[in-house]
Amino acid sequence: MALRSLARLVVPVSCAGCGLDDVPLCDRCGAAFDGAPWRAEADAPRLDRLDGVPPLPVWALGVCTGSTRETVVAWKDRDRADLDRVLGTAVRRAAVALAPDLRAASAGRVTVVPAPSSPGSRRRRGREPTAVLAAAVADGLRSAGVPAAVAGALVRRRRTADQAGLSARARGANLLGAVAVRRRYRAAVPSAGTCLLVDDVLTTGATLAAAERVLEAADAAVVGALVLAATPPPGTVTPSARDAGDASGSPDGHRGLA
Repeated sequence: MALRSLARLVVPVSCAGCGLDDVPLCDRCGAAFDGAPWRAEADAPRLDRLDGVPPLPVWALGVCTGSTRETVVAWKDRDRADLDRVLGTAVRRAAVALAPDLRAASAGRVTVVPAPSSPGSRRRRGREPTAVLAAAVADGLRSAGVPAAVAGALVRRRRTADQAGLSARARGANLLGAVAVRRRYRAAVPSAGTCLLVDDVLTTGATLAAAERVLEAADAAVVGALVLAATPPPGTVTPSARDAGDASGSPDGHRGLA
């Protein structure tokens, strides 16, 4: 007890979302990730394929504003690896909720694929945050009876600008040709079963769209994506995870899992 108190004096612990002392994430900020996953792809313009195929289904746990945004940014970019457990628990719970639909769609196993970070981001962070989420998602699916494994099959093959602050069009151009299937996975991808992408935040959908394109080009079946939070378009009100209802709901005009 004394040692823990001393450690807090040296490295104070505070809520990543609101700054409350002595807790990594307070109950109020943590509740943003506790609800049922909700469908968020309608507000991500870069997921519109323009080929007649409905956008990739994307489930989100929170809305990326206020304390939720602060939590995700702190976890990713401010060395708050102490949030791995609470955020991993949240996406694991979401994976359990999605398991029945994924089981029906996969007719076999699900390969959980984390969205790739840029080499610069990996060096700066010293870790791959999306890989933490992917491991928790795969664990949740397995606990619900869906065979699942993680495959770090994607890589950024050239330097890209930071996506933060870029417009939807600029994000798409920034990632054009930048995401690829790792060489060692190319032969295995066609037999990987159904792929579920995992990322931290859905903004315009440019990253997930790029990932979907290269996996499909390698003959993988991409069934959807799960993210911690989705950024609402300016001036709109996005339902919270707590209010969104059934995780399997499919908005009109969107691709379902069947």
